[in-house]
Amino acid sequence: MIADVLTDAAERMKKALEATKEDFSTVRTGRANPALFQKVLVNYYGSPTPLSQLASLQNPEARTIIVTPYDKGALRDIEQALRDMPNLGANPTNDGNIIRVTLPDLTEERRREFVKVVKVKAEDGKISVRNIRRKAKDDLDALKSEVGDDEVARAEKELEASTKSVVDAIDDALKRKETELLEI
Repeated sequence: MIADVLTDAAERMKKALEATKEDFSTVRTGRANPALFQKVLVNYYGSPTPLSQLASLQNPEARTIIVTPYDKGALRDIEQALRDMPNLGANPTNDGNIIRVTLPDLTEERRREFVKVVKVKAEDGKISVRNIRRKAKDDLDALKSEVGDDEVARAEKELEASTKSVVDAIDDALKRKETELLEI
């Protein structure tokens, strides 16, 4: 029973780490990256649809993304969704077949703003991990009467170790992303 609680907590923490890393990929660096558009939702016939389901994304140059819709009727909706996207700073151009998004150069001030955004995302990831730890600790405390205090104490130490390793992994990912953002 203790092993089940620890395994479940470890799996959920790993998912929280992956989600945090995925969030980091949506923050723009100096280079264009199709992952920037991962969370863009397009109002397609009245329902919000992920951009990846409506178009292919290509990265022909360092600061350019070409969006090729599968359905030409969605071109205007995709363009509007890209224009409304926060933190992009680009003005998409539509030539009737494709949408070309050229990202402007990042200023030092804008880079620092993105570092702040990434730090907030990292803190959100850590909070998620801590919430998972708290729930697992509560589950372990509920098992005290069945398995004994010593077993629960051992399991809590193991839980703390796995929590620390995931939080450290989030910190490492944050440092890498900060370096990438501040690189000119």
